[in-house]
Amino acid sequence: MTKRVMSALLIVIVFIPFLIIGGVSFQILMSAIAVLSLYELLHIKEQKEKLPLVINLFAYILVLYFTFGNTSAVDFQYSLDYKVMSGIIFLFLAPLVFINNQDKYNISDALYVIASVLFIGLSYNLLIITRNYDLKYIIYLFLITTMTDTFALFTGMLVGNHKLSSISPKKTVEGLIGGTLMGTFVAVSFYHTVINPNMSLVFIIMITVGLSLIGQIGDLVFSSIKRYYEKKDFSDLIPGHGGILDRFDSMIFVVLAFVILLGII
Repeated sequence: MTKRVMSALLIVIVFIPFLIIGGVSFQILMSAIAVLSLYELLHIKEQKEKLPLVINLFAYILVLYFTFGNTSAVDFQYSLDYKVMSGIIFLFLAPLVFINNQDKYNISDALYVIASVLFIGLSYNLLIITRNYDLKYIIYLFLITTMTDTFALFTGMLVGNHKLSSISPKKTVEGLIGGTLMGTFVAVSFYHTVINPNMSLVFIIMITVGLSLIGQIGDLVFSSIKRYYEKKDFSDLIPGHGGILDRFDSMIFVVLAFVILLGII
């Protein structure tokens, strides 16, 4: 637990200055995190089957393209050229013919890589655009995920008796409730005090509860990936926490949901 707390403090100390400064520095940080996230998704798959080097190379180049693309926007409209999509399809599907070895590279591998590139690249791009849109909103989202995760952990450790899902055996119903309550309380307090004190408190509570639950669903989605590949963590990059995706899994789903809800909050 001490290692986990110290790592969390270090993450906060490093991350917050980039978040506050924003701009190019935050974009570079998010791009680095996106590359590490893609590495974890590809690496966990390669525990069962190695991907060709050229496929990995294309994947990293494209995830940087998507993460850095459209970063000056503040309206959450991502313009994706059909030429780019055609290029992606060609880059990852055409090698099936040339490699012609199902054990080295097959259609399942190609679709996994395509989905990983789009999912990671666009999600971290949304984090950049959210920061461009308003610093207060991204702080609100991080408060939801960090407070929910933290109090779900402590509540589960203290009073957790009912298993939440077989996907992640350590998660409990009590943890979900405790995390949702505290994540909602802290984030709503921030939103109502700093962002918009005129908005209906009941309404923002409902939105925040929904985002907290979506974040926990995201956690379980990534847990199902780890379970499929029989891994406890995506990597051991962060002592006591696991990998980048073990920390950003909830945030990725929350920012995706936030974009959908942005027009009404």
